Amino acid sequence: MVDIELKSLPYFREFLLNLENNNYSKETVDNYARDLEIFAAFLDYHRLDFAKIDKLSISEYKGFLRNQNYIPILRKFKQGQEVSEDDEKKSREISPKKAAMYQGNLASRSVNRMLSALRSYLNFLVDIDETVPIPPSAIKLIKAEKKEKQVADLNELIKLIECPMEYEKDPLVQIRNRAILELIFATGMRISEVVNLNRDQIRIQQGKIVDDRIYIQGKGKKQRFVYLTPRAINFLEEYLAKRDDDYPAIFVPTKGTRKATENPYVVRLSQNYIQMKIAEYRRRLGIIVPTSAHSLRHGFATYLAEEGASPAAIQRLLGHESLQTTTRYVHASDRFAEDAHRKFHPLADETPQVPQNL
Repeated sequence: MVDIELKSLPYFREFLLNLENNNYSKETVDNYARDLEIFAAFLDYHRLDFAKIDKLSISEYKGFLRNQNYIPILRKFKQGQEVSEDDEKKSREISPKKAAMYQGNLASRSVNRMLSALRSYLNFLVDIDETVPIPPSAIKLIKAEKKEKQVADLNELIKLIECPMEYEKDPLVQIRNRAILELIFATGMRISEVVNLNRDQIRIQQGKIVDDRIYIQGKGKKQRFVYLTPRAINFLEEYLAKRDDDYPAIFVPTKGTRKATENPYVVRLSQNYIQMKIAEYRRRLGIIVPTSAHSLRHGFATYLAEEGASPAAIQRLLGHESLQTTTRYVHASDRFAEDAHRKFHPLADETPQVPQNL
C-alpha cells in the first residue's frame, strides 16, 4: 500500500493508489512517486502554489530538471529543511570529467519521464473532476537527442561472457557469474528478471535441466517464455550442482545477506553487483563500446536479427508490447552494415573503366 503523502499536491496519495489499483507494478508506482516528489520540491523551493502554476512555471521546471538542480533541494525537502541559494549553486558544481562528457545535463529521456509523470497526475485530477491549474496537454515534452546505441562486436561479447572463469578466484563465483552472463545473452532477459529468477521456474530432474524454456513474468507483469542455449544450460547445471543451500533464488551471494536476514527469498544477488562485475570485465578486456547487462540484451536482439530472425519473434522474446520499442533494441553492427553495403550496393560489382588517354 502507498504510505507517502505530499500536502503540496492534492490527491497525490489517491493518484498512487489509483496506479496500484490499475495493476501498475510497485517499481512503476515508486517511480511516479519519486518524480512527483521532485516536482513538489521544485514548488517548495520557488514558493509556488500548485493551484497557481502556469506554462511559464513548467518551462522553468524543465530547466530545473535539465540542470539537475533538484538533487540537493529534494534531499532537504524530504528532510523538511530550508533550501538556500547556495544549495542550488552546489548542485551545478560537477566534476571536470562529468562536465566534459555530459555538460552536467540530465538526459532528455529522463526529463521527459518526469514530465510524463506530472502529466499523468494532472490527467488523474481531471478524471476525478478536480480543478487543474493548467491542462495536461500543456505539459510539452522536450526534444530528445537521438543516440544510436552501439553493440560490441560478437567476439567481444563472447569474451566478456567467458571471462569470469579467468578473472574470478572463487570457483563458485566463477561458475555463477559465467552462468549469469550466459543466461542473459541466451535469453535476452532483463537484469531485473535475472535476479528475480527462482529455482522452481526451471525444470530440473536429477541435477539436469530437462526443459530449455523458462516462463517468466517481466516488466509490466507481462508473462512470456525465454529459451536457454546448450551453453547456458551447461553452466546453470554446473552452478546449481555446486550450491549447498536451499535458497529459492537461482543466483545468490556467497556472503552478506545470508546472515543479515531470516527471509530466504531476500537472499539473492543484486542488480548492482552484476552491473559492477560486467563493467569490471569490460575494463579488463579493453572493450571500447560501453557494455552493460542491458547491452547483452541489445546484443541478443541485434545478432538474432543478423541471423535472420523476424522482428515479431524478437519482440516476443524481449517481452515488448510494441514492435516500435523492439526496433530501438536491434542495432546493426558495423560488420553487418559493411556486409550489407558490399552485397546490395547497385555499383558494388562494377569494375571502373579507366579512360585510355589518362
